[in-house]
Amino acid sequence: MARITGLGGVFFKCDDPQALSAWYRDVLGLTIEDWGGAMLKRQPDAPPQAVWAPFPSDTDYFAPSGHAFMINFAVDDLDGMIRQIEAKGVAIIGRQEMKDIGRFAWLLDPAGAKVELWQPA
Repeated sequence: MARITGLGGVFFKCDDPQALSAWYRDVLGLTIEDWGGAMLKRQPDAPPQAVWAPFPSDTDYFAPSGHAFMINFAVDDLDGMIRQIEAKGVAIIGRQEMKDIGRFAWLLDPAGAKVELWQPA
């Protein structure tokens, strides 16, 4: 039987793809390719899996974003990432630690999408 083998990408619409790609490059450090996106190659210390999870339509977990999606990036040093982000003038809108799961921080990108940074436990 045919099956899903992994996450192939995250694709979404926005008003200014070039500016948003530049923001992800400048603030979060993604390497943006000539075609405008990033190839997220698996790192040795990356989580062993990616998560696919639908949320109820009335969830407030993505707030204050009004988008129907949220992007989660695994990071190796949440405190260091937060320092880098705040040094670029971007506000962290929340933080949380969840036993056995890890530590989280949230910010909004210029298009209003919530970005979740996750340092696994």
